[in-house]
Amino acid sequence: MFDFQDFGFDSASDGSADASPPSTGPYIPEASECMRCGMCVSTCPTFRLFQVDEQTPRRRVRTIAKILADDAGVGVEELAQLNDCVQCRTCETVCPSRMSYGALFDQAQAKLRATARPSWLARLGLRLIERKHARALLLPFVTLYLRSGLQKPLRASGLLAKLGLGAAEALVCEPSLVGMAGIYPVERRIKYRGRVALFTGCLAEHFDRPVQVAGIKLLNRLGYEVVVPEEQGCCGAIHQHNGLPAESMMEANIAAFYALEVEAVIYSASGCGAMLTEYQGGDSETSGWFTKHLIDINEFLLAHWPEDLQLAASNLNVAVHEPCSQRNVLKNSQSVYALLRKIPGVNLEALADNQLCCGAGGTYMLSHPENAESLRAAKRLAMAGSGADVVVSANFGCGFYLNAGQPAGSRVVHPLQLLADRI
Repeated sequence: MFDFQDFGFDSASDGSADASPPSTGPYIPEASECMRCGMCVSTCPTFRLFQVDEQTPRRRVRTIAKILADDAGVGVEELAQLNDCVQCRTCETVCPSRMSYGALFDQAQAKLRATARPSWLARLGLRLIERKHARALLLPFVTLYLRSGLQKPLRASGLLAKLGLGAAEALVCEPSLVGMAGIYPVERRIKYRGRVALFTGCLAEHFDRPVQVAGIKLLNRLGYEVVVPEEQGCCGAIHQHNGLPAESMMEANIAAFYALEVEAVIYSASGCGAMLTEYQGGDSETSGWFTKHLIDINEFLLAHWPEDLQLAASNLNVAVHEPCSQRNVLKNSQSVYALLRKIPGVNLEALADNQLCCGAGGTYMLSHPENAESLRAAKRLAMAGSGADVVVSANFGCGFYLNAGQPAGSRVVHPLQLLADRI
């Protein structure tokens, strides 16, 4: 049964503006308290797009309250405005009431999903994300399609739009079809320091392979053997943010890594990391082990960097894009700056308007392509105006979306790639 206290609702609340939020758990402020704030408004990317109060967290939270606390129906327009949220969670970082917006949004989506059926396309996509071997069978056809010359005539035909595949096809690029090795050992000339495991994710395993190879190269150079368990799968974020259960994926990943004798479980995509850090497995011992050993690769490299490891100098001007998952959830953006300063002579600066989402938002770039494109266009303007030689981002989803359709010379890269190139 739904418990108001689980979500920070107090059925006995008097609605006073000075009501104290609970010390733990997600919290929704009283309407009067929330409407007096507005600190979230200017940081909300969809408010920037639409310039109406209905497209702000403080109005969406009232819709969430209707769904979760009042068990009331919401109108079509209210639901559309709720779903326009890109789930960047910037509002959480500025909310004086400490509202756990992300958790509440997921709970509302789960309740709504119980009475709604996803489209056939969404069901297919979610099924492929869940099933690793099915993805492996499909990906050669993606490569064949891109090399066949069919892309231009198929786009011109309008068939992709009719099938609802236009947004997805516009993002497609060649995947890596070769599987990863199970173990990447340390070279004999390098002092062995330990053994770690790498979380590769679902789509990132195929479309972000250069970054994962760069990460393995750096870990090996620091003296760490890298294990890549075959049994791992998707982190579950896409399912959870779309109101679908992700527990089975969480438990499978925990079991896959718990079976290894490793010092750390390392991830290179901050979007996956944001989900992994919130894992709650069925068994408290194994899930506790997992969260204790989980660490962002930038933080791990920074903490274990040998004093005698020198990188080749560079006078590159580097602009750092801070993904929402890294900036608002993991809150470890500074590790990227500190790690890149290991490159002698590099010039670092934060990309302008880092607090604004790039539009990727997990599946948002597919479900809301027009909104996402507007946000991406603003981010690309910031990139062009930075004067940087290269822009780095520590999240696969952000880099993937910002790079789509861009020439090779203007592509966003992961900080790991800059570092690995200078060993």
